[in-house]
Amino acid sequence: MKILVVGGGGREHAIIRALKKSPDCGEIWCAPGNGGISYDAKCRNIPATDVKAMVAFAKEQAFDYVVVAQDDPLALGMVDALAEVGIPAFGPDAAAARIEASKVFSKNLMKKYGIPTADYETFDDPAKVMAYIRAKNKYPVVIKADGLALGKGVLICQNEAEAEAGVQEIMLDKKFGASGNHVVVEEFLTGPEVSVLSFCDGKTIKPMVSSMDHKRALDHDEGLNTGGMGTVAPNPCYTPELAAECMEKIFLPTVAAMEKEGCPFKGCLYFGLMMTPDGPKVIEYNCRFGDPEAQVVLPLLESDLLKIMLATTNGTLAETEVKFSSGAAACVILASGGYPVAYEKGKEISGLTEGQLTDAGDVTVYHAGTAIQDGKLVTHGGRVLGVTATAPTLEEALRKAYAATDRISFDKMHKRTDIGARALAAMR
Repeated sequence: MKILVVGGGGREHAIIRALKKSPDCGEIWCAPGNGGISYDAKCRNIPATDVKAMVAFAKEQAFDYVVVAQDDPLALGMVDALAEVGIPAFGPDAAAARIEASKVFSKNLMKKYGIPTADYETFDDPAKVMAYIRAKNKYPVVIKADGLALGKGVLICQNEAEAEAGVQEIMLDKKFGASGNHVVVEEFLTGPEVSVLSFCDGKTIKPMVSSMDHKRALDHDEGLNTGGMGTVAPNPCYTPELAAECMEKIFLPTVAAMEKEGCPFKGCLYFGLMMTPDGPKVIEYNCRFGDPEAQVVLPLLESDLLKIMLATTNGTLAETEVKFSSGAAACVILASGGYPVAYEKGKEISGLTEGQLTDAGDVTVYHAGTAIQDGKLVTHGGRVLGVTATAPTLEEALRKAYAATDRISFDKMHKRTDIGARALAAMR
């Protein structure tokens, strides 16, 4: 099959490398892709959000299948537009993508169908937000922009002053644009966080191996929130008992709720969960693979990813094998100095041959923000590379991943040195 993957980051690279293992995968393209992805797929520089140009390209190239990996094009209806020209795609249509694209939609869905989540209220008037927060007088309080905000539209405010600053930033200064026209204000939940990605075909749901993200820029979970500085899988806080409870109270009810609402979910449904003292609760849904969660989950997949993706599109997931290895995976992100605020691009990356480390078995380098300039691989983003290792144990996977990062360098390279430390502590 001739396949197109839409997006250009580490997640898309992980998807491409997993798809290439399938005997049914022929020519593979990525748009817009990036420098490092170009070693594994043909790239075409079309913005992921340009639905019209992407569909025209897919038609012109006669792709058999398109994997829409990024949230924005899903919310903009790229899957719907591809269906109109007769090209099947992996991912939800625009109606189902609202589960991520609108926090108001997803919170109201959970309330209506009794799916456990944090108490909340929704607002479109900044004055009413502050009146509600002052009346509750419970801190920390969480303020979320309604729409997509590159994974950064969530503020945890420790006091009234921070809440006021947050409302100003999201609703008045419009830091996230129209995403901040509406906000969700919710109670702050405590407990270990768990990410569970799952395959869905509208009726059947098959969860993938669980993972643990590390959002903060600096060690000890300090510094600013980022798109993710590293991940490990499986998440030791997610026991078989909790998995069974989540299946019964969260996963199956969510899929059923979406079907009842007339927008069945097909593709990858991501559950951001908190294991609270009152049981598991949903913090957020995403309508696609997480980034960098995909970089640890997909290397552990033993089944054929292309077969599974086609099954989600065709509604045959119930009879399709989804099997993961019993080992562990760890991903350490190598970022540009200054990320997630200001950083320089164009720094030459050394240590890699055609984007990978030579003779580093069980280690894959996923390219998130790289470019090729004058024949050289250079940095081209905040998160530059995701170095992932697999091993029988998490300890070994982390050791391998960190050893591999020591072989790669670029000017002002930044990484956290404690990825997986919380997971190892939980295992003890």
